[in-house]
Amino acid sequence: MPISSRARSKWFFLAVFIAVGVVLLLTTGSAWAQGPEPPDYRTFPVVGSRVMVWIAAELHLMFAAFVLGVPMFALVVEIVGARSKNAEEGARYDRLAHEFTKLLLVAFSTTAVFGAVLVFFLFVLYPRYTNYLADIFTPTLLIYPLLFFGEAGSLYLYYYGWDWLNGTRGRKLIHILLGLLLNLFGTVLMFVADAWLTFAISPAGVDPQTGQLSDQYGGLWAAINNPTWMPINVHRLIANVAFGGAVVGLYAAIRFLNSKSDEDRAHYDWMGYVGNFIALCGLIPLPFAGYWLGREIYAFNQQMGITMMGGFLSWLWIIQAILIGVIFLSANYYLWLGLGRIEGGQRYQKYIKYLVAVLALCFLVWATPHSLVASLAEARRIGSTFHPLLGILGVMSAKNTAVNIMILTTFTSFMLYRRAGKETTVGWSRVGKAAQALLALAAAGIVIGLGVYGYSVPANVRIGFSVYQVSAVLAVLFLVTLVDIALFTKARSLGPMRWGQMPARSQYVLVLLAVTFTWLMGLMGYARNAIRQYWHVYQIIQDTSVDAFAPTLGFAARVISLCVLLFLGFIAFIFWLNGLSDRKSGGRAADHADSSRSSMWQANEH
Repeated sequence: MPISSRARSKWFFLAVFIAVGVVLLLTTGSAWAQGPEPPDYRTFPVVGSRVMVWIAAELHLMFAAFVLGVPMFALVVEIVGARSKNAEEGARYDRLAHEFTKLLLVAFSTTAVFGAVLVFFLFVLYPRYTNYLADIFTPTLLIYPLLFFGEAGSLYLYYYGWDWLNGTRGRKLIHILLGLLLNLFGTVLMFVADAWLTFAISPAGVDPQTGQLSDQYGGLWAAINNPTWMPINVHRLIANVAFGGAVVGLYAAIRFLNSKSDEDRAHYDWMGYVGNFIALCGLIPLPFAGYWLGREIYAFNQQMGITMMGGFLSWLWIIQAILIGVIFLSANYYLWLGLGRIEGGQRYQKYIKYLVAVLALCFLVWATPHSLVASLAEARRIGSTFHPLLGILGVMSAKNTAVNIMILTTFTSFMLYRRAGKETTVGWSRVGKAAQALLALAAAGIVIGLGVYGYSVPANVRIGFSVYQVSAVLAVLFLVTLVDIALFTKARSLGPMRWGQMPARSQYVLVLLAVTFTWLMGLMGYARNAIRQYWHVYQIIQDTSVDAFAPTLGFAARVISLCVLLFLGFIAFIFWLNGLSDRKSGGRAADHADSSRSSMWQANEH
């Protein structure tokens, strides 16, 4: 009897566990023989201890972001399908949610594997530091395995009970509650782990002299609810949604390019669009959480904030700006290509050149460095290390302004795409469209005004302006969307949506988005931890190992690139495993397609 793909995956992960155990025994056996008192550090051969922990942590966090983000929008899609009054449309959304969840099974096991590897490496290679964190967070370490089992159990019930709980409305409600429980367990798990992470950046609840928990300083709850805990929670929650959407878009793009039938191409075209839409929904509010985190870091320790933005990490933000620019341009390009599959979309293509000009200009400002790498002779000709023009554009006031205008422009592209195949029939359409334009112009005015005013205030005040800029943009996006829904709820259709009729380059854009998101996530993880410099726990426990220095940007880029390649390799393996079950079932693209789906794809759906 041939071995199923699920059985093969289980044997694969069992082999990984055994291999890791053998490696740990071989590399640390001599160190364990030193005596009952463990050393501060142990070494890992060839690459060193820090790099091994770095790789294990990075891969674990990448997979964790995927398995935490995907259930959120899978549940939303399932609820949309359950509330649909059209049976075919509801089945279509249900099938999409099921396929999202199907990707989680092997990814969840992989996350657990790298989590176990990370714990092994931390306890073996950094025993004293890890024991210190275990002493501080003992209650959370006892709760964490229970939360993990709760997440695993709810995931398996959610997936394997899909068909059984799909019969009646009552059963469907139970299934949706299981999805809600899955997301609840995953979110609490992330919050608990974030407490350990952020304590190292902004420790609280401990005596600064002894480093031990003290009721005088707030105790365990203060250690958990440290200054950067909630900003990191919000930032990672939003980033997980964006990252999960990008990886789903990658999966859809690969399946689209390998599809043999029009129906499969239509399905994966729609799936890719949904993935890109989710990634955009996560990307737009993400700067708000990032600025909030930066503000809290400045408030906790101004020197740490200066190191992050103006010290040796300053050029890292140029790389970040380029990657963010690639994401914005790629996401907009995908939407512009999508206008070609919508009847009536041609009327908005004349505006694309203006949107490109705004995005390109903002991208140039966003990627402009504050200081230049210049020789002594070049610096003398310039007059200083700061270019008289580029030095003005390189400060955060200009950069924050540029990225918020890029968000508004991207939202405009989506609005054009959303209304491309419709014609509003309400009598107040001109007033509504004028109100939308005025709201967008007001947001742009607030953003630019605060950006200009930021040049006249200190840096610790200026970084607070970024929160107000993003808040104005998000408020306008919310209001414009409400007006747009009212305008086009009963709009007249101009023709069917031609799902599947997208050029191949559109799918390469989805691949580029996933790779860029992955690389950006690794880069920001390096920035967040490098600000501690030679501290394990900032100003509490000093790093006295041979790696007690911040790695250079070039070295970090190489390690992050290796992690990205490894992650994408594992993701490709997961996609391959997922495809085996499709081939076994006769080549069908998913489990919930019905016989009438060829006509369903011609419906005017957005």
